[in-house]
Amino acid sequence: MWRAAIRQGTGLSRPTGALNRAELLLAPTATWMIKGIERVMPILASSLDGVDVILHAVRQDEPPGIVSVDYELAVDTDETDQRLELLHKNVRKCGTISKNVALTARLDGVIRRKS
Repeated sequence: MWRAAIRQGTGLSRPTGALNRAELLLAPTATWMIKGIERVMPILASSLDGVDVILHAVRQDEPPGIVSVDYELAVDTDETDQRLELLHKNVRKCGTISKNVALTARLDGVIRRKS
């Protein structure tokens, strides 16, 4: 059996280590990107040694909500730039979470090779 525990902080004095509501939105977005890369890599006959997902959300006060999410996928790979772009295109196209986020907020990002 698989289990996960997430500490959520909703009050003004958030407990240490707890995620706020925006972070709770961004966590599955990053997970979707990583899972999408895992699914697409064998199809593209590509390989990588790791990936970092960096996310930045912009919130507005009135009406309250997330208006945009920018991301960067930093991939540790020797694949060509063209293959990285193909990976990015496939990850964007096949993501359930991205389609849901994009219904309510602008979702833009880049993929790059880790330096």
